Parts: sequence; C-alpha cells; structure tokens
Amino acid sequence: MELSTKYNPQETESKWLKFWKDKNVFHAEPAPSKKPFTIVIPPPNVTGILHMGHALNNTLQDILVRYKRMKGFEALWMPGTDHAGIATQNVVEKQLAKEGKSRHSVGRQEFLKRLWAWKEENGNTIISQLEKLGSSCDWPRTRFTMDDEYSEAVKEVFVLLYNKGLIYRGERIINWCPRCQTALSDEEAEHKDKNGKLYYIKYPISHPERSEGSLKKQHIIVATTRPETMLGDTAVAVNPKDERYIKFIDKTLVLPLVGREIKVISDDFVAAEFGTGAVKVTPAHDPNDFAMGQRHQLEIVNIMHPDASINEEGGPYKGLDRFEARKRIVADLEAQGLLVKIEDHKHAVAHCYRCETIVEPRLSKQWFVKMKPLAEPALEAVQKGQIKIHPGHWAKVYVNWMENIQDWCISRQIWWGHRVPVWYCVGDDHCQLKCKEPIVSKTAPEKCPHCGSKNLKQDEDVLDTWFSSWLWPFATLGWPKTNEDLKYFYPTDTLMTASEILFFWVARMVMAGYEFMGKKPFSDVLIHGTVRDAKGRKMSKSLGNAIDPLEIIEEYGADALRYSLIINSGQDIFISKEKFEIGRNFANKIWNASRLVFMNCGSILKEFSHSERNEESLNINRLDLPSRWIIARFYDTLQNVSRAIEEFRYSEAETLIQDFFWGNYCDWYLELVKAKFNDINIQKTALFVLKNALKIMHPFIPFVTEEIYSKLNTKDECLSIANWPELNEQLIDKVAAQQMQVILDSITAIRNIRAQWNIKPNESINAFVVTPGTWLRLLQENCADIQRLARIDQLNIDVKAVNLKNTATALVGTTYGAIKVFVPLEGIVDLESEKKRMNADIMEKKKSIDGLNARLNNPDFVSKAPVDVIAKEKERLGSLNKEVCELNSILANLS
Repeated sequence: MELSTKYNPQETESKWLKFWKDKNVFHAEPAPSKKPFTIVIPPPNVTGILHMGHALNNTLQDILVRYKRMKGFEALWMPGTDHAGIATQNVVEKQLAKEGKSRHSVGRQEFLKRLWAWKEENGNTIISQLEKLGSSCDWPRTRFTMDDEYSEAVKEVFVLLYNKGLIYRGERIINWCPRCQTALSDEEAEHKDKNGKLYYIKYPISHPERSEGSLKKQHIIVATTRPETMLGDTAVAVNPKDERYIKFIDKTLVLPLVGREIKVISDDFVAAEFGTGAVKVTPAHDPNDFAMGQRHQLEIVNIMHPDASINEEGGPYKGLDRFEARKRIVADLEAQGLLVKIEDHKHAVAHCYRCETIVEPRLSKQWFVKMKPLAEPALEAVQKGQIKIHPGHWAKVYVNWMENIQDWCISRQIWWGHRVPVWYCVGDDHCQLKCKEPIVSKTAPEKCPHCGSKNLKQDEDVLDTWFSSWLWPFATLGWPKTNEDLKYFYPTDTLMTASEILFFWVARMVMAGYEFMGKKPFSDVLIHGTVRDAKGRKMSKSLGNAIDPLEIIEEYGADALRYSLIINSGQDIFISKEKFEIGRNFANKIWNASRLVFMNCGSILKEFSHSERNEESLNINRLDLPSRWIIARFYDTLQNVSRAIEEFRYSEAETLIQDFFWGNYCDWYLELVKAKFNDINIQKTALFVLKNALKIMHPFIPFVTEEIYSKLNTKDECLSIANWPELNEQLIDKVAAQQMQVILDSITAIRNIRAQWNIKPNESINAFVVTPGTWLRLLQENCADIQRLARIDQLNIDVKAVNLKNTATALVGTTYGAIKVFVPLEGIVDLESEKKRMNADIMEKKKSIDGLNARLNNPDFVSKAPVDVIAKEKERLGSLNKEVCELNSILANLS
C-alpha cells in the first residue's frame, strides 16, 4: 500500500471521476430510514462556460452535500441547466448572420430546429466542466428547463395563475431592449451610473399675452436628459404649488421642431427642484410620464420602431437611430435659438442584462403577473425567520424589495423558450365578441369555445426564462405530478447563490413554493461573495482579468482550485493565479505526510485497513504524551469544523483543518514521533488520526483524500460515502493537551529567538529554562524532544532564576505562571553589530511610517487615489508599525 513519490492530480482526478460516475456513487433515492437533505443547483445557462463564479458556488454546495452525505443523510444534489432564452437565441442568431440570414428569413420552425441542434451539441459543456470540479451531483437526474416534463409544469403554472386572476395582458410602459428586440423585467434592466447631459430647451407659448406694449415671457424652459423623445411630447408638467408656473397652467405651448400644440398641466409628481421645475411629458416613452398621461388623459405618441430608430411620428428625423436623432435635434434646437444650455449630468441608465444595450422605455402590450398577492407569504417567511438569509444584511434587501414589489412582465418577443399557452380566434366574420378573449390552455385547443372556428392562432411571445426557473425546487422533482421523490426531497434545505439573482430567482422561488406547494422551498439561503482580482475588480472578459478555472484545474488540479477559492473567501474573494499554489501545496502536504505514515506503519497497515473501528485498538493509557495530545487536538478540530460547516463558515473550516493537519499533525506530531515509529501504539495513533483527518478534509479537497483513503481502508467502497467521524470522549485527554502546549510553546520560543537574531539552523546554541515547579517534571521528561526540535546542544531546566549576560529572553505564558527561556548569544552573534543593524532598521521603518502617515492624512491623496491603493497603503502602515514593535521588543528582551 505504497504511495508514489509525487502526487499527480490529473491522474488521480480522472480516476475518481470515472469511479464515482460508473458506480453512481452520488445517486439518491427516497429512504424512509434516513433523513433527506436536498440542494438544487442554480442551473447554469446552456450557453455557459465554467468561470470562477461557478467554481466558487459549486464548491460551496459540494462541501455541504458531501458533509451531509457522510453524516448519514440521503443527500440529493439536483443538477440541471437553464435554456437561457435571450442568451441562447443570440448565439444562434449570430451564426445565421454569418450565413447572411436572420431568424425571420428562415422562419420560426427552422430557427427552433437550429436552436435545439445547438443545444444538443453544446448544452452539456457546462455540466461536464462542473463534473471536473468534483461536484457530487446526482448526474443521471440532470434536468433542463425545456425538457418535456418541465415544460408541462410551466404551462400548468401559467394556467393556474391566469384562472386565479394573477396573470393578465395589458398595455404598459416596459423595458425594451432594441438590440434583442424584446421586453425585459425591471430586474433585467440593470441600472448603471453614466455621465450624461441635461439639456435646457425653450418651449414657446403659442399665444403670448401683451403687457404695456411688449410681449410677456414667451416660453417655458424645460430640462431633459433625452431630447430625442421630445418628438413624442404631449404636455409640459409643473408642480401645482410652484409659484413660478401657476399662471402658465392650462396655457398652450408649441412643441419645438414639430409644431404640435401641447398643454401645460399641473401634477404633484413633478419635483419643483429638478432642472427648471418644468418637465416634458412623453407618455409613450417614460413610465412616470405614462402614469401622468393616464391621470390627465393625454394623447400617446410612440416615436420609435422596435430597433429604437425614429418612426414616421418623428417627421424629418424618421429613420435615424435614437442617438443620431439626439445629435440632430440638439443641433436644430441650437440653430433655432431654442437651446438655452447643456449641463453635465450623472444619472442611472438602464441596460439590458444580456447585451448591455441601453434600454428604451416603450409602451407595449405584454403579459404580466400580479406579484403583491404572491409576495405576502414569501415576505412573512423571511420576516418570521422561517427562511433565513445569510449574511443577514441580505434579508433586509430582500424585505425592502418584497415590500415594494411591482408586477412582473413575463412575455418576451423571442422564439427560444416556453411559448405563451394562449390562443386567439381569428375565425369567420360571424364570430361573436367573446372570440376576442384569449383561450388559455395547456394543450392546443381544437376549436374556439365560443364560435367553434378551428382558425386559431397561438400567441407569438415566449415566457421569461425566470418564469420557468422559479419552479426549479419542485418542478425538477416531477411536479405537477405527485411522486415519492417530491414527497421525500421537498422542501429542499439550503440554497447557495450570488446576490445578483436574489430577486431574479431566489425571491420568486420562495413565492412559487408557497403558491404551488404550500410550503417554503428551502430553509436557508447563503449569498456568497463575488470573485475579484487582486485589485478588487470583478473578474470579466472585458477587463481581461478573468482566470479560467479549467486552466487552473489543468495546471494545479481541481482540489487546488477548490481549496484556494474557499480559504481566500470572505464577503468577496480576492484571487490571483499565484494563490492557487496554496491549494496545490496543501494537497502535496497531505500526500507526502500520508506517504511517510504508510512507509513507517507497514507492519500494521493491512490489519488496520480491515478494522471497522480503529479507535477500539487505541488504549489511551498506553499512549505517549504527543499521541494523547494529537488525538485530543483531532477531536477538538472535528467539533469546530463540523460547527463551522453547519454555520456556513467554510473559510474558517478550511483554516481549522489546515492548522490541524499541517500544523499539529505534520509539523509537530510526525516530527516528534519520527524516531519512535517502531512503537506499535504510535503507528496506530498516526494511522487513526490520518484516517479521520482524511474524512474531515474530504468535502473540501475530495480527490487526493479519496485516493489516499482507498489505500488505507478497504471496508468502505469509497471515502465519499464513508461515515463522518464521531466524538469519542474516552480518547480525549485534556490534561495531555495542556501539557503538550507548554512543550510546544517552549520550543517555539527558542525557535523565534533563532530567527530574530539570525542564528543559522545548523549553528549550535544552549538554552536555560526557568519554570514554575508545576512544569519542572514535564519539561525534564520531554527534554530530549525539546532539544531535538529546537536544535539545542545543552538544555538546562530549573526552578531557580539564572543571572546571565548577553542573552536573548522569551516568556511562555501558562496557567501556573510564566516560563522564562534564555539563550546566550555571546560567541554566536556579534551583538553590537546586530543591535546597530536593528536600530538602523527601526529608523528606516519609522521614516517610511512618517511618509505613509503624511500621505494618508493628505485629503488630496485620499480623495483621488483608488480605493485598493489606499487599502494597500493602510495595510503597509500596519505591517511597518508591527515590525517596529517587534524589533523594539527583541532589543528590550536582551539581558
């Protein structure tokens, strides 16, 4: 049972991916004797390629699922992909464009054939990449939001909500993407701050009054950020309390460039302090203006085609792109003396979440869901703690959104997706009025229920992608059919996702769960941070700072990728390629330490491998102090790691694991017992701790632990389904833990003195230890270990104080008083030269500290420097102050 001299992650990962898949290790079935644990994967788009956000999200899920599986739960991690309506359609449309074709030229049926062909060829790319990451999903269950069963669920929901009066068709201002030429929900129109302009334009009064032989003020000045939409103005509005404009209310203005007469109206919505206090009203191109137009019964003039070019209502500007029209209009206003001024103006502008085109508010007939009735139980669930969102501040964001929820526009003017299950009668002339009502049905009706005509036409629109994915927790389990999977695995337990889809997906799933299942869809929602580069910038192709996780897997291994992402995670994850060496080095450490143990425990390895409960062969009374200590440390780590996983503190769990395995087990225990491996009890202890350490490391770093465990234990089919270690109080020796810490701290104190005074590792030193009587016998009995690990020639241990000159000193704090450590430096170190060097170093560091303080206290620097630069300067200042304190302490501790 030997391990090769060098760990090969590619070879190991390939082997275990095949084993897990062939054996269907991660499959879950309803098991009445076991408690279920369910997670549904946030379905990646079929267009998706694995990026660091996916890697982080799926590693977090996998840690929890593997842990729960080992804890004895029937753990189901449901995988699948989303059809991603707009994104997928864009991919195929680009392919057609290269052929000189469009979706309209090939027709709907042919275009859908192309889309399905593309999906079959490319749609599982992201799934295979997630497998490479080590994701322990139940892969044979993989679902797709447009598979036949899932599509039935979508139609069922539409019909149910329509019959309940919660789905309606209406003409409203919606977000329109001119590039994708489809409606977008409010959440899909992402607002970004942009540096724009505020244009001040004169609107002439059509019939100005005369006063004492001269004309009174002949115009009202209106401020706008979108002068091109003035072509569709049907009023100018002022606040009824704004004294500047009271006399103008109900007067008639002439719309510049167009010549159409429009009224001055008063409305409380107008903010008197914005611009001039007078605003143009364009009901067809602004949601607030539309509402104002409804209140005042204004004419609605739509001036744009679906591609945002100006239509025939735009007169001389017909055919121009909206932004080109803006330039022409501004130039014409200036030429006619109607442009007063232009000011810089920063404002939030909506962009399409898919193609980043600036969104155009557009009056359009669309399908909507009434959200307020659906939101009530979903809001209450979070407010009452029935669903917990972690970190807690996201719960406040969720509640705020739910309290102000708007109706959801669910129709999209594309072809890839679930077609709206609505038909219209386009029958004979004798059709009754009722025939104009939509026919809503899960299946295509044979004839009109009102007139009997078979001339029916289905609605052209498809449903928003999120209208299918909000059903994910139960539709993936077979709903609307009732089956054992749905009864057993729903509700699910934990959802892990990014903050960007808290409203798109999470909130809507909660609403759907209560509406269609009568139960919450999950109990906990973990919102993880964003993966950023070392400078704090979000990773993206456009910035050129994205790191390809597949390249990291190829170079360092999936374990390295997973481990490094989690150990560096916090509110956000700041990562660079070099940081993946952390995970690679830890995997190598696990391998090398295991190899050392295997080489030294060969005589009992086979017997140990076949033992069900290895701890039964451990007699705590026969173990030496280091062995009793490492077992106590293991169980302490086990409890802390388990607690950290349960509380979603994964970075802390990894730190605990690394501190234990690398720090306690490798650096201390194996070094302490290296020369004593002929002792059978030490062999048993080393193997026992290794075996159980592999178990608690497995959810985080599954491949290397699985490989080593397979050499160590033949009872379990594989580590992935082995039992999580259980606490054994009989093997915890708290006194040993305390005693061992005294020894380790004493060794560390001597090692620190070596480092502080630049004493080479191979250079001989002596040491004197003055201890309270409590620890005298302990230190004397372990004198040889202290000498060996601290590299000391002569070690004197006593309770009496010693009077030594030119010695470095250190204190080891204990419950029963401090232990003093003395290391004579004369003849080893040129004391005067070292003091001079340290004092010079202190002076140099103080100069740097003064310079940094000056910069950080300079308002000009702080206001102009990037945030990451200021953060680094503060970090550097803290480090320098710490270094100065340490140097002063070293000099002060010189006897």
